[in-house]
Amino acid sequence: MAHAGVHYTVEVASLHAHLFRVTLHIAQASAGQTVSLPVWIPGSYLVREFAKHLQHLQAKQNGKTCAITQLDKCTWTVACQAGELTLSYEVYALDNSVRTAWLDAARGFFNGTSLCLRVHGQEQQTHTLQLPAVASQAAWQVATGLEPVKVNVKGFGLYRAENYDELVDCPVEMGDFWRGEFTACGVPHQFVVAGALPSFDKARLLADAQKICEAEIQFWHGAQSSKTPHRRYVFMLNAVGEGYGGLEHRNSTALICGRRDLPRLGETKTSEGYTTLLGLISHEYFHTWNVKQLRPFEMAQYDYTQENYTELLWFFEGFTSYYDDLLLRRAGLIDDATYIKLLNKTLNQVLQTPGRQVQSVAQASFDAWVKYYRQDENTPNATVSYYTKGALVALCMDLTLRQTGHTLDAVLRGLWHRCQAGAMREQDLLDELQKQTGRSWHKDIKAWVHSTAELPVRALLMAQGIQVLDDEPQLAQRLGLRAVDGAGGVQIKTVLRGSAAEQAGLAAGDEWLGVEVGKAKARQQAWRLNKLDELPALLGAERQMVALVSRDKRLLRLNLRWPKNSVQWRLALPADRAAGQWPAK
Repeated sequence: MAHAGVHYTVEVASLHAHLFRVTLHIAQASAGQTVSLPVWIPGSYLVREFAKHLQHLQAKQNGKTCAITQLDKCTWTVACQAGELTLSYEVYALDNSVRTAWLDAARGFFNGTSLCLRVHGQEQQTHTLQLPAVASQAAWQVATGLEPVKVNVKGFGLYRAENYDELVDCPVEMGDFWRGEFTACGVPHQFVVAGALPSFDKARLLADAQKICEAEIQFWHGAQSSKTPHRRYVFMLNAVGEGYGGLEHRNSTALICGRRDLPRLGETKTSEGYTTLLGLISHEYFHTWNVKQLRPFEMAQYDYTQENYTELLWFFEGFTSYYDDLLLRRAGLIDDATYIKLLNKTLNQVLQTPGRQVQSVAQASFDAWVKYYRQDENTPNATVSYYTKGALVALCMDLTLRQTGHTLDAVLRGLWHRCQAGAMREQDLLDELQKQTGRSWHKDIKAWVHSTAELPVRALLMAQGIQVLDDEPQLAQRLGLRAVDGAGGVQIKTVLRGSAAEQAGLAAGDEWLGVEVGKAKARQQAWRLNKLDELPALLGAERQMVALVSRDKRLLRLNLRWPKNSVQWRLALPADRAAGQWPAK
């Protein structure tokens, strides 16, 4: 196949300066052609201004340089005639995340939204991408979900995308990475891992990922597993010193984890970190159906120039968060007790977020662009996570359905067919629920999603035989703080609304240096506070103290009363629990 009408060549300009060089060839440009770079990447709801890293933009036509006029922060127009046009530019790449681009002597990675200018008016044409081999890096390979046209054994060469959306929805990994393969329900999968330690147990990761993929393909398609929306799939995992995250794509996903969280040779026990990684793999793979195919109606066609608002992230992220751990259980990778522990963590995260009483989860979805993705010290007081509360909405819906012999599994499969694996509105969910159960769910959705009322989690769990017990929270939560221990004292990051810490006047940014204890002045003692967990020992039986705090280089004495007993929830499985009950299938 020859180059398409819109063709990109992405090559390394400088490994040590972290620069990609991009050449964009347009076979039939419009007169005064407009191009732009996206300001966000689908799946990560924040305007990230990718154009800030673009430099040295030039255009040539018939061997002559064309003038370029910048129209706004990410859009340019070229003073050209209709016909063949070539643009060239460089992109700085040193963001070691799943959202943008990275380039150094060890590894290259990019999303098309960071590197590939959009040719206005030609978005639906076939796009091709040329990846030349990096001369100085003979061991490097390529991994991507793009369709190969003519590539060498290491993956360098020509790739094809049906349109611009597909081009920028297939990230590219380059480097001397490890690559493994497996088949799940007849679908070939690749898993590439960069940066792993020699102790990395490759076979175990492949086996566990295969179980996850098979469980999720069967979840959506049952016996018709040949109906999957992807013909092949690529996992791209970057193992780093510290990090965690993932970003879903149509037939691939980019992942980051800490090296210590990978499975290790000779170890059969599943560490907490590895369980978290398996949950991440499960989450991003579930998105292959729930957000990449079945997607919010408002995002049926992405607008790359600005925010794309929807109130449905509680469904697309929250329900995916509900199923990521549940499907680990069904795949046999965790047991009931571990699943309940993970659910317990999600439950307490929501209960310990005062913002749940300020914003509904639908409002939190709409405000993701300015709240969830722009977190600060007041975030827990101002909003609630549509991931965690959305997962609890899914839990409530599933357990309510199960009381009458229905399941959320069937509802999601029904939605898949109702919306023809395309754009979905909230009304579609309501209609599918009514179709399957014979009753209206408007009141439930209004209460659970569009209000700040507490969810009926306790009663629904107890009806399934799960014990919901009151438990004493950790010290920081009891005081109403989120803090870290530092060299000079306890560094306060967040003060929760209505807490003892707020009532005392503590504030985010304070350095808690010590305490004064004792009612009688003659018996009062002052103690240095190095770690928060030292506080109970310093107080003894006292319930009143003076917190000695440094704020903006001023020393403050703040009266802090030890709070009354507060509780969090602890879930437990009864000893006589019957096998096969929820959460097992």
